[in-house]
Amino acid sequence: RDFTQITTYCDRLCYASANTWSHSYIYAAEDLLGVEVPERAEYIRLIAVELQRIASHLMWLGAYGPDIGNLSVMVWCLREREMMMDLLQEMGGSRMHYNFPRIGGVKRDLPHGFAQRARAKLALFQDRIQEYEALFDESTVFLVRSQGVGYAKPAEMINHGVTGPNVRAGGVDYDVRWAHPYSVYSELDWVPAVERSSIKGADCYDRYRARIEEMKESASMVLQSLDKMPGGAETYHEPGDPKILAKAPSRAPEGTSGSHHFEDSRGESMFYLAGGGEGRGKMPYRVSIRSPMFITIPYAAKCMIGYKVADIPAIMGSFDPCIGETDR
Repeated sequence: RDFTQITTYCDRLCYASANTWSHSYIYAAEDLLGVEVPERAEYIRLIAVELQRIASHLMWLGAYGPDIGNLSVMVWCLREREMMMDLLQEMGGSRMHYNFPRIGGVKRDLPHGFAQRARAKLALFQDRIQEYEALFDESTVFLVRSQGVGYAKPAEMINHGVTGPNVRAGGVDYDVRWAHPYSVYSELDWVPAVERSSIKGADCYDRYRARIEEMKESASMVLQSLDKMPGGAETYHEPGDPKILAKAPSRAPEGTSGSHHFEDSRGESMFYLAGGGEGRGKMPYRVSIRSPMFITIPYAAKCMIGYKVADIPAIMGSFDPCIGETDR
């Protein structure tokens, strides 16, 4: 497959967070091909990725609740996830495999009226997330199943390469969007969601709190992006317009390479592309993918040692594993 066609594969690395994976690849391809992306396209990308992050965390929270005795939250989370999926469908035309980013920009501009609908749905979501917190934090069953269970020490997580909400739950202030800013994250007012864990490390409850706070930050970033959008969020450009899609070369010379670190919903992802090769100018010679879950899942197993068998779903589920991206 050529550089453009590979985007479709990347959407399928994780069904719950397809947009983050396709964008991660696109940034690596742009590094390889030397493409400068229009600012408006960067804001649109950020909106798509952060809406996807919220949808992914809602999928996790909705699935995690029944694992530890809270059945109601699954219906609640899927209800709000549908709002995010509706917005993502407006942007990319699909509800799961979006094929939205392009090398040089995005497939299409924000549709007419999108900003108004997004603001309304995010305002509702910001109210609803407080209901999630009350449902969990006032539940004795949830607190007993999550607090003091599945401790993960910050130093051990760093040594094992654990990233994302799981390591930030342990008080480690590392977020790729913050430590190595890309896109237009540096233009927004935000801070990584970092929890203060106990001296023993981060437990299941800390990992839950980290994702709750991260959803709040993502909603804020989307709203800020709509306000800061160059040319205004209500302005529409036809597909292929230079303001949303820059021209990109279709061939990569032999011996060139490109890479990019990206803050996926589950941690730090990375693509490495080697270009060129005999008769392969339009196709990468090699593609290497770093999956955060490929590293995190073996470590999560270590966090189960010493606990009851009944605690296994609570511990493993709190790390938000995705088997699709693990296998790549």
